[in-house]
Amino acid sequence: MSALITPELVALDQNLGAAPATVIRHLAELVVGAGRATEIDGLYADALAREAKTSTGIPGGLAIPHCRSSAVTEPTLAVARLSQPVDFGSADGPADLIFMIAAPEGADQDHLKILSKLARSLMKADFTAALRAAKTPEEIVTLVTDIVAPVTAAATAGAHSSSAAPRVTAAPTGAGTEGTPANGARRLVAVTACPTGIAHTYMAADALVAAAKEMGIDLQVETQGSAGATPLAASVIDTADAVIFAVDVDVRDKGRFAGKPLVQSPVKRAIDDPKKMIQEALAAVDNPNARRVSGGGAAASDSVSENEHMGQKIKRALLTGVSYMIPFVAGGGLLIALGFLLGGYDVTDVADDVVLQNSLWNLPEGGLAIYLGAVFFKIGALSMGFLVPALAGYIAYGIADRPGIAPGFVAGAVSGFMGAGFLGGIVGGLLAGIAAAWIGSFDVPRWLRSLMPVVIIPLLASIFASGLMFLVLGGPIAWLTVALNDWLSGMTGASVVILGMILGLMMAFDLGGPVNKVAYSFAVAGLGAATLANQAPWQIMAAVMAAGMVPPLAMALATVLDRKLFSPVERDNGKAAWLLGASFISEGAIPFAAADPLRVIPASMLGAATTGALTMAWGVTSKAPHGGIFVFFAIENVLGFILAILIGTVISAIAVIVLKRYVRKAPTSGSIQQNNTLVTA
Repeated sequence: MSALITPELVALDQNLGAAPATVIRHLAELVVGAGRATEIDGLYADALAREAKTSTGIPGGLAIPHCRSSAVTEPTLAVARLSQPVDFGSADGPADLIFMIAAPEGADQDHLKILSKLARSLMKADFTAALRAAKTPEEIVTLVTDIVAPVTAAATAGAHSSSAAPRVTAAPTGAGTEGTPANGARRLVAVTACPTGIAHTYMAADALVAAAKEMGIDLQVETQGSAGATPLAASVIDTADAVIFAVDVDVRDKGRFAGKPLVQSPVKRAIDDPKKMIQEALAAVDNPNARRVSGGGAAASDSVSENEHMGQKIKRALLTGVSYMIPFVAGGGLLIALGFLLGGYDVTDVADDVVLQNSLWNLPEGGLAIYLGAVFFKIGALSMGFLVPALAGYIAYGIADRPGIAPGFVAGAVSGFMGAGFLGGIVGGLLAGIAAAWIGSFDVPRWLRSLMPVVIIPLLASIFASGLMFLVLGGPIAWLTVALNDWLSGMTGASVVILGMILGLMMAFDLGGPVNKVAYSFAVAGLGAATLANQAPWQIMAAVMAAGMVPPLAMALATVLDRKLFSPVERDNGKAAWLLGASFISEGAIPFAAADPLRVIPASMLGAATTGALTMAWGVTSKAPHGGIFVFFAIENVLGFILAILIGTVISAIAVIVLKRYVRKAPTSGSIQQNNTLVTA
């Protein structure tokens, strides 16, 4: 087993910038320079994406950015001790000790155990103090090696024959046998899990265990991490008074805890404030109104922060629906565009007959092109037909997890049937999700629990949500949808330009975040209603796509026009941003916005708004929902499309250069938090 860390992976007492992104980029460069990863951009992007989900700063001036990446060839630790601390989101202030854990996508269990052991050691004050006192990179390597060497030796000797991580236990003095706490002590169980399952999962478990031991509480923790998980014994769960879920992902087999009083938070809160979580769990035991783990075993409301208010829950559910809907739209839209390319615009009138009555051995009049065009068009149209059901189904999933999918899809299908469209899908999905979550919260007998998520919840939630759509809401929403489509179709002149400008501003505002997704989902939702007689939805799609391409292209151009204004890391990012921008991946501008949001984002919005307005004014249309310049065949007036992008790119590039030269940079926290989805631009 090769060394986890070497001196060349250590940077001591350096100023690596004011933002987490620049620190992560530097550490990624060290990993690649040591021959442990194949590319800087891939590793950097994966680590930054993990950072965007949950900040990795922890109390004590520490941060542990980490990820699994296909770019990594062997598990690696890179360390930076900063002369200028950087805010990684910890409640107690910026971090000066940064540990970047990089694991391959298929890392073996022994390596993952070593990485988790290291992460847990960072909770020990004497270890971090020694790291701060080290004089050379070699001393850092020695300290880390001394921590992981026992694990390495045990792994090499085959001591850990099981792939599962050991259960973490804290019991008060005088505790009885398993399943029976002594002296009437409260018994708690907990589950910790983070998206990558390398660091936070185990650090949260250790923090909870240490706090419970200090408080004299019997606590057993199940770590659902990358190194495996040993499920808590059924006898332990049955006798537990309450459960703590410190998780950023779904809890596996959550039904085991059904009916238990629940305290829920992101995994990082268990590291920052474990005693308070334990106190909340103890209070929940005696509170008859305390939240409990769903009887259906899978309520999505159990997988979010207890402090999440209703507006945040609805926003999260809507973004979940949009994210799952997009693949149907992206694939379907491109197939429809290919159908038009091969079969011409008249393929819409003959596609059904051509597909059903012909084959490769019995081609229709017009030959192979007409036949393939009809096939592509029909596949795309069928895919687009899932737009509203998928949107509604996964909105419901975002609220109620798997039991919400079926009633959500049904409510979406009802919305499509009644002509309520995109708006009806949103309403139907919310109704289905709320109903499924509510029914799933019922405290039912154990023998009935297995039927709840597969029969009872889908049945009752479907009746409720779809019944309301049929009887009350479908008609008014359908009327509103028709009115909205008529208004868009009738827009001309200045009103069209203003709409394009607004869409452009939204696309550049948060580069893949909620505002960007609202504009994008508005555009793709209308594609199914577009026709040759009503091309407004195609125009909106073109404006959104062109505007979304501007920010990364503008940043790339700016790094060429005035290299001195950008760091070496940003200049490298600028090279990648050319391709990302051309492909309609707005996230290519995120590294620039993360480092300097108050100058990059306004400049990006200025150019994107200009591009959106120009594409609408020039009547540019796009039948494809994604792909940027590479779906030129699906774009009408492609020269106008390209020219609008070029103008917006130049405006944004000049604006960001001017702002960087003449406007003083305001202090920031060093990062922008977003929900980024690569495909949504």
